[in-house]
Amino acid sequence: MTATAVLTARALLLDMDGTLVNSDAVVERIWRRWAEQQGLDGDEVMKVVHGRQGHASMALLLPDRPAEQNHADNARMLAEETADMEGVVAIPGAQKFLSSLRGAPHALVTSADAPLSTARMAAAGLPLPETRITAESVGASKPDPEGFLKAAAELGVAPADCLVFEDSGAGIAAGRAAGMRVVGIGERAGAYGPDVWVRDLTGVRVEILGGGGGVRLVVDGGLVA
Repeated sequence: MTATAVLTARALLLDMDGTLVNSDAVVERIWRRWAEQQGLDGDEVMKVVHGRQGHASMALLLPDRPAEQNHADNARMLAEETADMEGVVAIPGAQKFLSSLRGAPHALVTSADAPLSTARMAAAGLPLPETRITAESVGASKPDPEGFLKAAAELGVAPADCLVFEDSGAGIAAGRAAGMRVVGIGERAGAYGPDVWVRDLTGVRVEILGGGGGVRLVVDGGLVA
């Protein structure tokens, strides 16, 4: 049902692409080109790639392909994405949302590598959180929970006290596997059963709680699971 949800958490763990930054235009260009090169249907490829590291998506799409080839393609495509910022913009409300988190424990948890996440956040005009878990930080891609668990550990917060913001099926699954509640952002997220869903970050208001108590979030007009 549609309602106003009030959530409290000691730390917020934020995905980047689709959650803070709209990079769909670049992702479509890069991955549809790759799909054509592999003789795959571009629409089917796009159903898989959101939220995952590139080599993990390739392993699902071409299960018999050598891992070394997937990692080589992934490295090349990350470089292409880092050089292509055309159409990269902030998700509505992202600037105000991040500004409201100053003084509250939070981290970026993204399947992008450090150069790509730096470039995309800058292109969208968004500040980088001090704590950042990128592709280089983990041994397993979302939907594995490693990235979220590592972020919680770095912030010194128990997983159950963290709130994840995600847009993709893989990311939502990773948050749930980590034992965390999930706020789904955008159209993609609604199909994967997050605890609360909103169209964008304009519907999220943040109140910092004193005494290290974390944050209270009021989510307006969202879908409550």
